[in-house]
Amino acid sequence: MRAYELPKRTAIDDLKLVEREAPKPGARQALVRVRACSLNFRDLAIVLGTYRAPVRNNVIPLSDGAGEVVEIGTGVTRLKTGDRVAASFFPRWMGGPIRAEKVEMALGGSADGMLAEYVVLDEDALLKLPDHLSFEEGATLPCAGLTAWQALSVFGQTTAGDTVLMQGTGGVSIFALQFAKLMGARTIITSSSDEKLARAKALGADETINYRRDAAWEKTALELTGDYGVDHVVEVGGSRTLEQSLRAVRIGGRVSVIGVLTGAGEINPTLILGRRASVQGMSVGSVEMFAAMNRAIAQSKLRPVIDRVYAFEEAAEAFRYMESARHFGKIVVRVG
Repeated sequence: MRAYELPKRTAIDDLKLVEREAPKPGARQALVRVRACSLNFRDLAIVLGTYRAPVRNNVIPLSDGAGEVVEIGTGVTRLKTGDRVAASFFPRWMGGPIRAEKVEMALGGSADGMLAEYVVLDEDALLKLPDHLSFEEGATLPCAGLTAWQALSVFGQTTAGDTVLMQGTGGVSIFALQFAKLMGARTIITSSSDEKLARAKALGADETINYRRDAAWEKTALELTGDYGVDHVVEVGGSRTLEQSLRAVRIGGRVSVIGVLTGAGEINPTLILGRRASVQGMSVGSVEMFAAMNRAIAQSKLRPVIDRVYAFEEAAEAFRYMESARHFGKIVVRVG
């Protein structure tokens, strides 16, 4: 089978297309023919060698992928050949509170990922796709989709009438916009691009802020809420935006820390104390959360937003497009 490997991790050109022997499923495992994968900022960081966690030598990259079951091992009861499935980011985190042993194995990092024609995974780490989604759409769910779902549904406990602020228009933020609207929340989204803000408006964003023109966007967010503050901020920026997020959130509000796109930095605890804010680092989610998200997606017929689809042979170009930060929503690689 064909697969991509990372023998080195310093540049996108380190990505190598190789031939590997196709894997075989063992007990309680399934062989999946991968049909599509999607990219996350974490995947780019791994390729560039800037990711903070350990990465396996010659790893197959990308945590997110979807495909069809083509063979099952002994003892498999949840799946059958022909099932359309997506892989869980953390194959060992079935449910319950997050624990170190549950998240030490992560696809595309400490374990081989999905950018291959075939993969073998435990049946419990595979979830059936909502029927209305394509493989390309299903491949966007495991990381960006589930991170946004955990932030809003599990940690955020978002209810109708809440106000949720999203930063930027990447995969997590656009999923958060869609889920927030599904939950009946009022939404505010930021971007440096008026074109992207217009697209976000078309998806249902109630308010938009161009942070390039409006550097003090946290003040604008406060004004939009009558100086009350937003109930929840989906924080993806890092050191340059966290302080603004804490100033924008209401007393007793929540901030989901998901990304550090502007880098790391110091945190001023007086802002957390002053706002009595709950600040939580998000780490994708469990298989149990994934199943709950899929039920909501199936019921609502929600469709993930895909910016661009690349051929398998164009995987490096997909990474370069992500590096350019021009995307709106998700970037997908079609396999096969």
